Amino acid sequence: MPQTASDFIYLDHAATTPVRQEVLDAMLPFLGNRFGNPSSMHRWGRDARVALDEARERVAGALGARVDEICFTSGGTEADNLAILGAWHRRRAERPAVVTSPIEHKAVLATAHQVAREGGEERIACVTPDGVVDVADAERLIDEKVAVVSIMWVNNEIGTVQDVPRIGAAARARGALMHTDAVQAFGKVALDLSTLPVDLLSISGHKIGAPKGIGAMFVRRGVQIEPLFHGGAQDRGRRPGTENVAYAFAQATAAELAVRDREKEQARLRALRDELENAILAAVPDAIVHGLKAPRVGHITSVSVPGIDAESLLMALDLEGIGASAGSACQSGSVSPSHVLAAMGVRPEIATAAVRMSLGSLSSEEAIRHVAERFPALVRRARDFSGLAAESAALAQV
Repeated sequence: MPQTASDFIYLDHAATTPVRQEVLDAMLPFLGNRFGNPSSMHRWGRDARVALDEARERVAGALGARVDEICFTSGGTEADNLAILGAWHRRRAERPAVVTSPIEHKAVLATAHQVAREGGEERIACVTPDGVVDVADAERLIDEKVAVVSIMWVNNEIGTVQDVPRIGAAARARGALMHTDAVQAFGKVALDLSTLPVDLLSISGHKIGAPKGIGAMFVRRGVQIEPLFHGGAQDRGRRPGTENVAYAFAQATAAELAVRDREKEQARLRALRDELENAILAAVPDAIVHGLKAPRVGHITSVSVPGIDAESLLMALDLEGIGASAGSACQSGSVSPSHVLAAMGVRPEIATAAVRMSLGSLSSEEAIRHVAERFPALVRRARDFSGLAAESAALAQV
């Protein structure tokens, strides 16, 4: 529902989104009397199988893929793990290396670390100070020893868009598989897997208006991966276990709506994001917008104000009724600087000040203007919080 300036203002859509009413309506029958197991032969099972097949076909259509190329998962993290480890396990005898970047989501970085723990080689491409993967360096790292390359399409902390098509073409030319974490890209940039040099792709439902706990992975026809789980033949053996029909249907509905609304919604959000950034930079001259000069999606901005830690600014925002985050939702409990900003060469005292504001369906023009108008006062309040915290720390050491 649209918000007014007097309401709580949610600016954390990159962390999660509210479930769309159309999605809720589509999935509810499968939480009621359409409860069958799609592996069962009776009418309840057949009904569930028809629904699951329809959901798979609709997700495939939204991605420009074939029906047999879609594998449902519990979310983006599982899809990333299955893509990277599944491909590497299948090919590691001849191709022991993986290539990724230092600005990936932790789901990708931790999986690449697991490859190294299992005896493989982890190669990390450089990034520019604007938060873009250095394509030439990625191309240099991709050779006949590389099993899979994993580069995210859109960075989840600062919104920069990576040149996945060019890196994917380099991977294909050298016989490596190309995976991209498209969790923040799907529904925000144009994706047509029928023409892109991508072999594996991850998306997540709760970033586009579906519930938490559902995602999907694209596996190009002919690409072989080893399953992470064992115990059944579901999903062509790639992901055994009874399928979550209700959530698969929710994922399909959300995917179609995201594709349908993409151009109009991104234009709206980009205009609001630009208005917010311009107001902040005008009112707080020493503020820094990370990745400002790079290609970015329209719904994410990452801002640092020197001399303020992110926790203090988030507290000030929250007291004003504004919800934001200190970067990735998976990192919000961490006191260490963002690994994304660190890889970009951002100084630690600036990185620890970074606050991510991400726009979406709940972002109205009135709400964004309210945030822009209040931001200078909130910065002053945050500076007071930071000063009190520093004073308390100093007293504790006496």
